Amino acid sequence: MKTFAAIDVGSYELSMKIFEISKQNGIKEIDYVRHRIDLGSDTYATGKISYERVDELCRVLREYKHIMEGYKADDYKAYGTSAIRETDNTTIVLDQIEQRTGIKIEVLSNSEQRFLDYKSIASKGKVFNKIIEKDTAILDIGGGSIQLSLFIKDSLVTTQNMRLGVLRLQDKMSILDLRPSQYENIIDEFISSQLAVFKKLYLGERKIENIIVVDDYISAVMNKKMTDVSEFCADVGEMNDYLVNILEKSVTEAAHILDMPQESIPLLYISGVLLNRVANIMDAKRIWTPGVTLCDGIAYEYGEKKKLIKAEHDFEQDIIACAQNISKRYMGSKRRGETLEKIALTIFDSMKKIHGLGKRERLLLQIATLLHDCGKYISLMNLGECSYNIIMSTEIIGLSHMEREIVANVVKYNHMDFNYYDVIGQDVNLDKEAYLKIAKLTAILKVSNGLDRSHKQKFKDIKATLKDEQLIITIDTPVDITLEKGLFHKRADFFEEVFSVKPVIRQKSNDFK
Repeated sequence: MKTFAAIDVGSYELSMKIFEISKQNGIKEIDYVRHRIDLGSDTYATGKISYERVDELCRVLREYKHIMEGYKADDYKAYGTSAIRETDNTTIVLDQIEQRTGIKIEVLSNSEQRFLDYKSIASKGKVFNKIIEKDTAILDIGGGSIQLSLFIKDSLVTTQNMRLGVLRLQDKMSILDLRPSQYENIIDEFISSQLAVFKKLYLGERKIENIIVVDDYISAVMNKKMTDVSEFCADVGEMNDYLVNILEKSVTEAAHILDMPQESIPLLYISGVLLNRVANIMDAKRIWTPGVTLCDGIAYEYGEKKKLIKAEHDFEQDIIACAQNISKRYMGSKRRGETLEKIALTIFDSMKKIHGLGKRERLLLQIATLLHDCGKYISLMNLGECSYNIIMSTEIIGLSHMEREIVANVVKYNHMDFNYYDVIGQDVNLDKEAYLKIAKLTAILKVSNGLDRSHKQKFKDIKATLKDEQLIITIDTPVDITLEKGLFHKRADFFEEVFSVKPVIRQKSNDFK
């Protein structure tokens, strides 16, 4: 058993959960402490976190450290989200915090943050799996932005981030100096155009049955309202009526009824309007608030990595499904992508002793094969650059910013001459480890692409064997592969440069039809 502390440095709250994690009992929450601190308003208004806020943050983190020590925590993870991610002085702030508290905070990219929130939902196991049997949306409401993710037939088809977070919207309301009676219409004007675009691009006429909400306010209301605390499911209409009834009362009365701080009531109101508008465009019937936070996702991921818990849900498949739908959106060739995927992964698996890459890099290669030609949607002449820009501009939930950079560069250099470290480093902040991953995965993808140069899937049945200083690529096909053999050497040269292994094509059958 491990005692683990998860710390979330959020936009408007600093929270920590202490967990006991074991193979026998799974994840058990044993303490939950929270401190209201408005980091987001500083960041979103000025681009920096003030000294006073940093001082308060350090003071509370020192208290959290004492709590961890009291529980004799074996390990901890502390993550910062948008309020820290979007500051101009992030590096300085993080260094100050570590020097003054001894706690190291890592900054999550948006896709990493939302993926951990998603894992926290999936930790509910059977309830989650049952809900996504029907078309479902996840509405993840944060201080700086919201994330909308769609599950269609159990599969994650898209995830989109919009800067419509509750703190960001509240700051806009305060600038306009509005009366409370004006809030709903003005918030509606802020959010409706973006939600309409989302509906047009990703929903069409499809209706979503369920909405899963992750937030700090609506979930708290559901806790107060629902008697079945195991699931927290409600009819959307009933939930909206209940919220309207609460929010028609004074801030003092609403805070008393819900046992919330008064300063949280305006944020609850904004969350309620967001939920209402999302439910309307999707024609959703049910809402589920699992009552989880980012801390639960952090603990879940820790338990996975330490092999203390086994995931019931296939998260890697969700990442792949997301990439497949991006490829579909940009008119990528499904058949060609599948052929490249098979060739590339066969070569990757045969080279394990040489390349030194792991399961995660295999996944990045797989995603690169699926997105190998997405740039042709914009330009056939500048395929590499356009593919790079599409991938870097499109969120792939579950991948860090650096992992997305690796995939984008692998796809880019699949179509272009490879640039070496001194050149790449001028454009992108890559360390040498990431650069070498790009070089190795690019070499594999280039060779794989060369084996399907005609785009006719001649190399469907392929085997790859490492022998001495050669990679023997054997195919069993009766068709003519003169084109592939003739143009193979250039792509093979880069592969040999990277791995000191020469790829060689061998054909079992030469009876061309």
